[in-house]
Amino acid sequence: MARPKPWEVDDELWAVIEPLLPRVERRTRHPGRKRHPDRLVFQGILFVLHTGISWEHLPQELGFGSGMTCWRRLAEWTEAGVWPRLHEVLLAKLRSANALDFSRAAVDGSYISGRKGGAKTGRSPVDRGRTGSKHHLITDATGIPLAATLTGGNRNDVTQLIPLLQAVPPVRCKRGRPRRHPDAVLGDRGYDHDKYRRLVWDLGVKPLIARRGTRRGSGLGTQRWVVERAFAHLHWFRRLRIRWEIRDDIHEAFLTLGCALICWRRLCAVASDALASQPPPAG
Repeated sequence: MARPKPWEVDDELWAVIEPLLPRVERRTRHPGRKRHPDRLVFQGILFVLHTGISWEHLPQELGFGSGMTCWRRLAEWTEAGVWPRLHEVLLAKLRSANALDFSRAAVDGSYISGRKGGAKTGRSPVDRGRTGSKHHLITDATGIPLAATLTGGNRNDVTQLIPLLQAVPPVRCKRGRPRRHPDAVLGDRGYDHDKYRRLVWDLGVKPLIARRGTRRGSGLGTQRWVVERAFAHLHWFRRLRIRWEIRDDIHEAFLTLGCALICWRRLCAVASDALASQPPPAG
């Protein structure tokens, strides 16, 4: 059996996404051209996210609609807040499956080039002053993305420590209150500022941050490597390796959608492991 393409949406994933999409009523008078099916357009958006291809080069023979149709639908769904809600729903499913670990979280930032400029770009000190942006990410103890933010390439990572903790959505479960903050947050020496340590404590979170000027080998690397792996998974989506979008909200949509897809893959892996661990039927 041929392996499905990564941009193909199966029935299980579509059952999660479809209720989140805004309903568009077709006009009875002068209805115009029939609206292209949402599922096919969503696959077109995933095709661009996975391959990094430009919108105008989206292959028409795939049946996803034109690149402009997919772009407009992406902007429409972004304005409706679809992607944060999708991410939150999948996090809740992971927590219900006991696949989220809030005992600690890890934060980090990653620079990407921004060829066309736009909002939330800046001259990067690590890329010879070229224009770029930064992805900032917070994960749970196992590397599942909890939240992501976008800033200019000249922003210090520590400035996003509090925004990242505040961006974690309230993750619901079958029982008990929604969980929003981890017990502790791990960061490298770039986050070593006492001011931000106090702000983290004010949120009820314990800061575990390496000190500058101390010998390497703090031991935090044995736990915070999961956020670096999460960045590797996130930047496996070619559209997130370089920022081509002038509009920051469109790039943030791709960023949040990438986090949601990583959560979906983990959820599928958990379900597969649970199925494999079941004993074979008797007889």
